[in-house]
Amino acid sequence: MIERILVSGGYLTWPGSRVQAATGKGGLVWAKREGDGATPVGTYRLRYLLYRPDRLPAPRTGLSVAAIHPSDGWSDDPRDMLYNQSVPLPHPYSHERLWREDGLYDVIVPLGYNDDPPVPGLGSAIFLHCARDDYGPTEGCVAIDRADLLRLVAECGPDTVMEISSGV
Repeated sequence: MIERILVSGGYLTWPGSRVQAATGKGGLVWAKREGDGATPVGTYRLRYLLYRPDRLPAPRTGLSVAAIHPSDGWSDDPRDMLYNQSVPLPHPYSHERLWREDGLYDVIVPLGYNDDPPVPGLGSAIFLHCARDDYGPTEGCVAIDRADLLRLVAECGPDTVMEISSGV
């Protein structure tokens, strides 16, 4: 199992592989805030894997795996008691819908950022997920090609961490 994944300089690297990666439109930051579009610098555990079962079978991985459904969301509202957590839809507070038509969330790996416990306003929904075809920037997540993501998670387990580095 992979122990460490590195994100730096537009690439995601793990032993034997280096692939293009997209990060947040707000850049890489040490002090993340909700809505800034930035990717937080630091080292974060890969929590588990979510996937869209109508588009692919359960990915091979050492992480815990669960299928998402059309009624799955993720709270991004600092006023919500369930901030930075999975929530059922409909949900009365601001949230992301996990069941997306664009394919970006066909495979999602929530990172252990601001989740133990979540602090309102410090950022939510920091995921490793599928990239756009043009590797356009994310809202703060890390994104790579779906085939690369499936290859990567096949080598990940509960002790795998992702280091996001500003290169400084």
